[in-house]
Amino acid sequence: MMTIMNRSFKREKPLVVAALLATVILLGTAGSADASDHLDTPTAIANPQADIGDVFAWTSPNGRQLNLIMDIVGHTFSEKLQYAFHIDSGKQFGETTATTSIVCRFRAANAVECRVGDVDYARGDASSTVGLQGRHHRFRVFAGSRDDPFFNNVRGTRAAYQKAAAALKNGAVLDTAGCPIFNQATSEAIFYEWRRTDGGPPKNFLAGWTASSIVISIDLDVVTKGGKLLAVWGTTSTADKQLNRVGRPLTKNALLGLFAPDEVGDQLKEEWNAAIPAMSARFIPELQKGLALYDGFDGKCGNQWLANREAAPEMRYRALATLLADDRLWVNSASSVCTQLFGVELASLADQPALKGDCGGRSPNYNAANVWRSLLVAGTVVGVDDGLDHDEREHSATVFPFLAAPDAKSVSIENGYKE
Repeated sequence: MMTIMNRSFKREKPLVVAALLATVILLGTAGSADASDHLDTPTAIANPQADIGDVFAWTSPNGRQLNLIMDIVGHTFSEKLQYAFHIDSGKQFGETTATTSIVCRFRAANAVECRVGDVDYARGDASSTVGLQGRHHRFRVFAGSRDDPFFNNVRGTRAAYQKAAAALKNGAVLDTAGCPIFNQATSEAIFYEWRRTDGGPPKNFLAGWTASSIVISIDLDVVTKGGKLLAVWGTTSTADKQLNRVGRPLTKNALLGLFAPDEVGDQLKEEWNAAIPAMSARFIPELQKGLALYDGFDGKCGNQWLANREAAPEMRYRALATLLADDRLWVNSASSVCTQLFGVELASLADQPALKGDCGGRSPNYNAANVWRSLLVAGTVVGVDDGLDHDEREHSATVFPFLAAPDAKSVSIENGYKE
């Protein structure tokens, strides 16, 4: 069984934290903060074939399949690794009682073998866009190059962080919960930079990026043994070690180790990647620190989603940190309507009845980064953005393999990011 858990944490002294924050941001430690999960650790950078950029999960319009995507940063897959989707299932949000894993290996460039326990397996060339059917027709798989659907103005985010750091260096203080108290001019400057790239129109850091994508569509009855609520996460592993782990977008790269020197932050992320969701409560204290920073960007401490203004300072951000530490992408498989990142969480924790009929999860067309930052800054699903609202390419939530074909002028780890 996996359950969202709680732990206590020791609060840093405000002035010490402010000094650390200013140093970290000005030195650029947070530079990759909003690149979803791409390039998250030294291990991932050194082995891009093991680096999961994103995981997507949502139900099909006919209500019969769960659709899954794992984007790998490297331009090819590795025959030395296994790539796995883990689908935990349960009857209520936050608690699961059964797990189905889909494990894929590559014997050669176009030779994949994927197994769903003893239910079904597929072996062969899965590079055709029609996909490769399992022997028992319970799932189909595509594996090959596709356009990376994640979009984000990373340079604008860096510039926004630098405005916050400068304000702290010049005398802005943190409240007792670690939230920076910015004046209106500072908040406006932060949002101005966030919505621009080098002072001009916003640009997508991942424009034209090509990912190696594993795409699966599997019958729902195979993955709902414990109940209709699903919690999805992906891993890459060798025979004896888990190398990378991803559920929701952004949490690890944008929050974990934000107040720490490079070597400390990198170690935290390496430990996160080696853990499973049920073992992740120990990261709650670090997540709380990052959440406190985001809460202050709009000049209003305490309006972050799930923040408790009435609680003791060390407890203000506990609920959201606990939620994010359990890094699984929640899907309500009883619904075939999928529109909202955090849809299941909002329906369960924020008393939003309109989302009871939404599958939540994440399809390739969700505006994930802006929903994430809006919830962390203002407690809403819209209103805080980086000037971008869609990818340059057109992706689908209905037509397999969902992701657009690679751009002819694509960017990959082999020829470097566009900066």
